[in-house]
Amino acid sequence: MSDASTITSPTPDPDAALLARARSGDFAAFEELVTQYERAIFSVTLRILNNRADAEEIVQETFLSVVQHLDRFEGRSSFRTWLFRIATNHALKRLRKRRGLRTTSLDGAGTGEGAGDDAPLPHPQTIAPWKTDPLALASAGETREILDRAIGALPEKYRLVFLLRDVQGLSTEETAEALGLTLSNTKVRLLRARLMLREDLTRQFGDPERRLAPHEH
Repeated sequence: MSDASTITSPTPDPDAALLARARSGDFAAFEELVTQYERAIFSVTLRILNNRADAEEIVQETFLSVVQHLDRFEGRSSFRTWLFRIATNHALKRLRKRRGLRTTSLDGAGTGEGAGDDAPLPHPQTIAPWKTDPLALASAGETREILDRAIGALPEKYRLVFLLRDVQGLSTEETAEALGLTLSNTKVRLLRARLMLREDLTRQFGDPERRLAPHEH
């Protein structure tokens, strides 16, 4: 006989009740979902597109897609995961259309964005203790522009993982599902994004008097 205490049930979707009402035609419930998520969707798409007007349009396109396909949502992922996947796909299509590129998959194949996910992690070139605590820097208004610029400089496939996981707070599993990636690839990309961001910000905030030279190879 198995120990019932070791059995874990899936975490219920916190949006399940609103979804049920929205599917039954309750527009107020749908408006509540929009209000709950529109700011987060705008934040992500703005960082992808770097254009407020485009980001605002993508928010509209995302929720229009939700209305059109709400009856197809099977609940195998959370509503939030499904919503971010729709928004990210719309934003990437807009970005690649702007660049005159073909729409490609989110796995980054053929994008030429740096090393592949299975390549060895690069050794940091800038190593120095920070003059100020990173959390204090992150909350300081005057550093927001520097942080945003550093995030924006990340290669697209790493930036997307970082935005969903570390900025919007999705779990690693939700991030993988939203982007259509394997869990292992998501973890590697997240680590690369964090390393790249840390090194970039260390150039800005590291104490030059305590900077260490990278190891010679």
